[in-house]
Amino acid sequence: MLSTSTRAPEKRAAQKISKEKYIDTAIITCVVLETIIVTLALIPAQLWTRLLPQSSGAALNGPFPASIAPLITALLYLLPAIIGFLCRNWQKALLFATLPAWIGLGLFLIAATSKVGIFYLVSTDHVTENVSVLELFAALGSMGWLARQIFKLR
Repeated sequence: MLSTSTRAPEKRAAQKISKEKYIDTAIITCVVLETIIVTLALIPAQLWTRLLPQSSGAALNGPFPASIAPLITALLYLLPAIIGFLCRNWQKALLFATLPAWIGLGLFLIAATSKVGIFYLVSTDHVTENVSVLELFAALGSMGWLARQIFKLR
């Protein structure tokens, strides 16, 4: 029969594994949600007005009602920081925080290339805009990871 002193480390290890699974699930959920929001945000306003002709705010807010549009904007900024906060090391924080931007921009560039040609990606103004989006998401993820380090020290 095992004593309670030998069961305690096993129980703590099982709780740690369970906690890590919940954190990994939260990270994946945030990445998927952010990818969806980024992809929807990159769809041009002209397309939203064609897809949603009865909606008066489609050109301004896309598929979202005006009442939740500020929440969507907040999520665009908060989710990369939350993802960075949940990650244990900075490499994962940067990867997972920027992954939605990579996917969204990739899908947008594929669609734009079919409409305006293959050199859309390499035109000077578009390269700058794309890099700026990636830099923003990387900075937000880094700030989230740094916040985790600050809270861990206390």
